[in-house]
Amino acid sequence: MITEKMREFIATQLNNALTGGSGAVGQGGNSTNPTNNILDVPLVTGLSTTVSQTGGVIDVKLTVSGSALSGKTIREVGLFNSTPDMLQRINFDAVGPITNSEILEIFITMEVE
Repeated sequence: MITEKMREFIATQLNNALTGGSGAVGQGGNSTNPTNNILDVPLVTGLSTTVSQTGGVIDVKLTVSGSALSGKTIREVGLFNSTPDMLQRINFDAVGPITNSEILEIFITMEVE
């Protein structure tokens, strides 16, 4: 068991690593080798992120203009620190196709337990 203080400490370290980093979306949808440092099939990289922390919970928001994804579907999102090393990759069922006039917002919540 870890204490609440340790949960907050770990979450703060993650928050610090993600702040100033970036996000990316792509078309890959299968599992990734944990040593990979990029998305499987990146479409848009260098997305700005909004990162916030409440206790042991980190919330990240990415916003992607539809014009960057016109006619495409996405199946993966990645979070990167400022180096940029990929810290997290999430694959999911396809979203899209996205039209030029749409704005795609992706919310990721991470909780240290």
